[in-house]
Amino acid sequence: MRTATILNLALAAILAAQTVTAAASAAPQVNINTASAAELQLLPRVGPALAQRIVEFRAANGPFKAPEELVRVKGIGEKSFENLKPFVTVTGPTTLKEKVKLPRANKPANAGR
Repeated sequence: MRTATILNLALAAILAAQTVTAAASAAPQVNINTASAAELQLLPRVGPALAQRIVEFRAANGPFKAPEELVRVKGIGEKSFENLKPFVTVTGPTTLKEKVKLPRANKPANAGR
């Protein structure tokens, strides 16, 4: 009986891990190696000029090996990349279909004075 309980718990853990992995991979993303400039503009804080720079960088340097290589594109720093990271991939299809809008950071009350 104890062996059956352990096996059931192990099976439940495996199924739960597969469900989490499937859910994570199902999150809408943009493949930065195949996306058009229009698809890249769906990413947060990526407009036409930055999208075009990504496309041009990819054409000049070949496909990205990892999403982190986006920081090599002019206009994308570490902070910008952190906003993009959940939405970019270098494999699979582009599944993001709507523009991602991030909340704006609150400015101090005396900003600009």
